[in-house]
Amino acid sequence: MGNFMKEFAKGLIITNPVFVLALGLCPTLAVTTSINNALGMTLAVLIVLLGANTIVAAIRNFVPSITRIPIFIVVIASLVTMVDLLFAANFPDLHEALGIFLPLVVVNCIILGRAEAFASKNPILHSVADALGITVGFMLALLMISSIRQTLGTGSLSVFGFHFFTLPILGKQPIAILVLPAGAFLVIGLLLALFRRTGVMKSD
Repeated sequence: MGNFMKEFAKGLIITNPVFVLALGLCPTLAVTTSINNALGMTLAVLIVLLGANTIVAAIRNFVPSITRIPIFIVVIASLVTMVDLLFAANFPDLHEALGIFLPLVVVNCIILGRAEAFASKNPILHSVADALGITVGFMLALLMISSIRQTLGTGSLSVFGFHFFTLPILGKQPIAILVLPAGAFLVIGLLLALFRRTGVMKSD
């Protein structure tokens, strides 16, 4: 259990995929206009990463080194296809909002990176812990970015139809640029600078 928690905890800060490893930035930039989208992408990544890490760790001793990357991609693509169909059938609005970035989880460097760098070299239990830790770290990054962009960019905060608050000053004149692509770069850049300055997110 100690090793499990150690591998899990690493994904939160030490190997945080967004703020430390700088992986998966394309979907991070694209879907963090709202908390709804951030949670939807997190769910997709959780299913795919957990499944991929588990399968890769289970077959790692049977996969020839020369064909491991194509095999990993087939595994990931199969899982992403299932997730895409699941979202289309059960969460059509979220599926539409995530758009092309849901099927593009196939080439998300977080997924393939963990399969190659960790799951292919470690047992199943440790690989599951790694997948869960990385996903939670990814979720925390997405929620942090999306909450800033949504709150300041729209002047209010709502999650799946539940309205939490409206900012008195920004309610009528929000900072609209924050829900545009330029706003994503701005928010992520400022957070990265803040974390590096304070030493909160560092890999050593």
